[in-house]
Amino acid sequence: VIQTVVGMSLSMTLRSVVTFVGALVLMGISSPLLTFCVIIAVPAVLVPIKVLAPQVRKFAKISQDKVADLGSHIDESLHEIMTVQAYTAEDKERAHFSSRVESAMDAAKHRIHYRSLLIGCIMCLSMTAIIFIAWVGARQVLEGKMTVGELSAFLFYAVMAGGSIATVSEVIGEVQRGVGASERLYQLLNATSEVTSLSEHSASSQVPQVAPAIAFKDMSFGYPGTKPLFNNLNLNIKAGENLALVGASGAGKSSLFQLLMRFYDPTTGEITFDDTPIVGMPLRCLRQHIAIVTQEPVVFASSVMENIRYGSPNASDDEVINAAKKAFAHEFIDNLENRYHTQLGERGIKLSGGQKQRIAIARAILANRPILLLDEATSALDAMSERMVQQAMNRLMEGKTSIVIAHRLATVQHADRIVVMDKGSIVSMGTHAELMKSDTLYREYAELQLLS
Repeated sequence: VIQTVVGMSLSMTLRSVVTFVGALVLMGISSPLLTFCVIIAVPAVLVPIKVLAPQVRKFAKISQDKVADLGSHIDESLHEIMTVQAYTAEDKERAHFSSRVESAMDAAKHRIHYRSLLIGCIMCLSMTAIIFIAWVGARQVLEGKMTVGELSAFLFYAVMAGGSIATVSEVIGEVQRGVGASERLYQLLNATSEVTSLSEHSASSQVPQVAPAIAFKDMSFGYPGTKPLFNNLNLNIKAGENLALVGASGAGKSSLFQLLMRFYDPTTGEITFDDTPIVGMPLRCLRQHIAIVTQEPVVFASSVMENIRYGSPNASDDEVINAAKKAFAHEFIDNLENRYHTQLGERGIKLSGGQKQRIAIARAILANRPILLLDEATSALDAMSERMVQQAMNRLMEGKTSIVIAHRLATVQHADRIVVMDKGSIVSMGTHAELMKSDTLYREYAELQLLS
């Protein structure tokens, strides 16, 4: 919409303004009195612009919102087409699509209505003014104060000026539509993050190669609009330690990852790397400390090579292939149509869940950052692949501070320390053997999983 307004409307406006000014000058030469009448009539033409333009802008924004909702629904239903078909929900999705189309059309009808009303009112007022001026001019001719030729010339210039005003009115309608559409963009452009960052050129922006110690000190936090999740949480992680987080869903394990990467800031307390508060680090520097593999791996609509290279843009092809081998991804990549140059499709649709996971692990291996965050990184793998990838992850975690979220305790039995969490609190911590003896909650998890 903005492209249309800027590309077409700007040239139309410039042409119309030049035509209007030229016609006004020639009108003034032909008859100063009639030109004075035209100038008086101009404010009346501006009234519809003042009254109706805000309505055009309002419904233009609503129309854009409805079109965005429609596009979002299409993207979601097509991407999850197998689920839609599996539950025979095609008719339901068609009905949802139709209702959203109708909603978008209704909003567009309101916008078109007010835009047409705006243009129509301006043109009617312009023609009324021309007719009135023609009547005044006819009386001037009858009284002998001007000739028929002068009146004809004046009316010709007046029609040119009126046509220019009509064109400008159409442009104003388009501009109001563009302003309404651009409000969505301005909302994004003017959005400010609650997480503030130091300058990227700060002296503390160097990323060390050695793994730091991490500490959560008297930290309290709750998501906006919810009850506090953590209250005065304290947790110290040694440099190079392999720490596992265990607990039921909603215990706060993933939230610790979000706070470490400063997607949110604690309400009170602080998080430190080697006694340096992370709020004192530029965001870019902070996040360059961390490599992460999530439970639902993210694969972009690009090649295998670019997906693995995502965390280390300057890595060579050989380094990418070596990382894939360490993640046990090389074998399946080698069988793809174009090997490492195969396009994986939107959200990696051409790969299985386990293959996506190994791509994400290869990305983390290649990034080679001092802190590793692993959110059940082997959850989508079969038993054989899990064993191989676990070996690769064990090698990768050497010399790094690693935090592993584990739902399957078999993957964390050999962690340096296991932290059991429940409802945002640390219930207990220790090795697997120690917790089996001392912690009832951990023992229940273990009996359910390891002894079943």
